[in-house]
Amino acid sequence: MKYNLPGRGRITPLTLTLIVICVIIALASSFGGNIEAIFPFLISQVPGTQLPEIRTGEIWRLITPIFIHFGIIHILFNSLWLYDLGGAIEQLKGSPHLGMLIGIIGVCSNLAEYYWSGPLFGGMSGVVYGLLGYVWILGRLNPRGPLQLHPQIAIMMMIWFVLCWSGLIGSIANMAHTVGLVSGLLLGYVFSPNKKLFR
Repeated sequence: MKYNLPGRGRITPLTLTLIVICVIIALASSFGGNIEAIFPFLISQVPGTQLPEIRTGEIWRLITPIFIHFGIIHILFNSLWLYDLGGAIEQLKGSPHLGMLIGIIGVCSNLAEYYWSGPLFGGMSGVVYGLLGYVWILGRLNPRGPLQLHPQIAIMMMIWFVLCWSGLIGSIANMAHTVGLVSGLLLGYVFSPNKKLFR
């Protein structure tokens, strides 16, 4: 990640709040080991594709799976990327803009993973891939802008993306990664002042 932001290093309240929430839920649920502790945060407690809780008003379940983590490496990886990507976006665009991005990406990636694999999933990685796509497309469309994703980081994250889909890593919310990435790319294009992708 490369950036040219005035005041880089300032407090980013939304980014830090999201990380704290993830840590609290991870500790309270013994990193997902206490399944009853994560029930309130799952998109649904019922197998199938009907989302009964959401249909009866528990709308927050569309976003809360992003706060569930299933291990120290899982939360550490996601928190570091959220701090870097989310923090840079928050400083440049503001907390409401970052909140909007996370809301859209989180809901889209959660719904995609639910319909792909069922309700027992969690993690911020779909959002992280979305923010990655957002920053990448902004930098691609605005090469002199303050947010630029280093090519090596983009390559590394795409290698990890492919490895996860290969099944070699274990059980991963791959559809959340995929839809999160696509959502971020689309949002980056929508909010870019320059829409010319190829010059």
